[in-house]
Amino acid sequence: MAAAPTSHQLAAGAPWSSLPRGGFRALTDSAPASVRFSVGRRRAARLEKSRLSDAIFGNRISAIAISKIIVRLAISPIAQYRFTVASPLFSLNENRKRANSDMCCSVNWRTEVKAAGNIFGDYFQVATYGESHGGGVGCVISGCPPRIPLTEEDMQGDLDRRRPGQSRITTPRKETDTCKILSGTYEGRCYEKLNEFSAGMTTGTPIHVLVPNTDQRGGDYTEMAKAYRPSHADLTYDLKYGVRSVQGGGRSSARETIGRVAAGAVAKKILKLKCGVEILAFVSKVHQVVLPEDAVDYEALTLDQIESNICRCPDPEYAQKMIDAIDKVRINGNSIGGVVTCIARNVPRGLGSPVFDKLEALLAKAMLSLPASKGFEIGSGFAGTDLTGSEHNDEFYMDEAGNVRTRTNRSGGVQGGISNGETIYFKVAFKPTATIGKKQNTVTRDHEDIELLTRGRHDPCVVPRAVPMVETMAALVLMDQLMAHVAQCEMFPLNLALQEPIGSTNSTPALAPDLA
Repeated sequence: MAAAPTSHQLAAGAPWSSLPRGGFRALTDSAPASVRFSVGRRRAARLEKSRLSDAIFGNRISAIAISKIIVRLAISPIAQYRFTVASPLFSLNENRKRANSDMCCSVNWRTEVKAAGNIFGDYFQVATYGESHGGGVGCVISGCPPRIPLTEEDMQGDLDRRRPGQSRITTPRKETDTCKILSGTYEGRCYEKLNEFSAGMTTGTPIHVLVPNTDQRGGDYTEMAKAYRPSHADLTYDLKYGVRSVQGGGRSSARETIGRVAAGAVAKKILKLKCGVEILAFVSKVHQVVLPEDAVDYEALTLDQIESNICRCPDPEYAQKMIDAIDKVRINGNSIGGVVTCIARNVPRGLGSPVFDKLEALLAKAMLSLPASKGFEIGSGFAGTDLTGSEHNDEFYMDEAGNVRTRTNRSGGVQGGISNGETIYFKVAFKPTATIGKKQNTVTRDHEDIELLTRGRHDPCVVPRAVPMVETMAALVLMDQLMAHVAQCEMFPLNLALQEPIGSTNSTPALAPDLA
């Protein structure tokens, strides 16, 4: 029997003969459609070529942006046939001709269009939905453990920290951002106190959270229906989709992060209950006002210190300087950027996986998915490039409790892509808000050069409200990796000489960065 052709050969229309049952299970990424075909097990069955051609290449699919085809075959050992699939190198008509001349197998087809980019996580999975000026925004959380006490109040605190209109240095849009849990919880006994009833308890089924929009002003965006706002997502959405939501930027608006923050509050609660994990973020830079590295004690930092001022900088002196800088550009209709620093204390050892799911890589992806984010560094970051290896290495020692610790923490709590038990700390850079109250040069959808003065309500600096968003994404990453670790590494008895059960130690003191 001749060797089975490769998927590339098949995509190019190579002949097949005497294909054994199950001899070819999947056509890989070289085939170009986001349409999945299931091929039934029928011996020597034939399908009318014109009907197959119309089904695959006709009007029902031609409007879909084709990216991948997966074909599963179960053919009789005695069947001899020739199989051809569409190639991006050929036109639609040419592909139809190729199908008519070559295809002769029985196909039951169905269309699957993946909602790309709206789902985060593998085990603790969050899907967000909604737009800035639509009816509402929210999320659906899948994979949440059952019997966890949970009510709207658990989410509302972080939503209030994120909501607009909370101070003069944020957008004046007035939204209460009141959340409502629509599914996934039930009154009953929680895991903590099985003899008592909880007002709300997770059931292990998807948790649906909705936050209605109440202060939409779609008319503020009339000018943007034709003109592209500089450095905004208007142009790229048009280039990708051929259509966009003009009001408020649609999905590109930071209002999308409401669903994330609601889900992040759930993740924070579970991490705290299971491992004692604490996640805190604060503003460490606004424009040219930079909080010194030694101004914050990572071990003693509290939420009250961060929330003591409208800028969310734990140092009162520098907080006032940052507020003054934001006020200055706000009055002039301009904007500035800044940096948010985040720490995660008591993170269990062992989270993260080589090679592509390193913990810092997952954190970087999560942070750079936030609106207006432009940079990420963990541990010593770029400053570490100024040191030698002997200066940068974190030396190990045994602490009084018999734990392996590091004397410094330039690694930022992650080594080899896996958490080592030290405090994780990283920074996220945010650009100045793209929409400003000044005339700017741009072009229209008709490719005409114009001057644009945008309207609408926008933050003069996004970092004060980005603080809970950064905490949220850190919590979602750690929660997802915690569940992945338990699923893989705690299914069977641990090697207690080297490993420790999740939740067994959660009091490792934090180490502030030491770059000296």
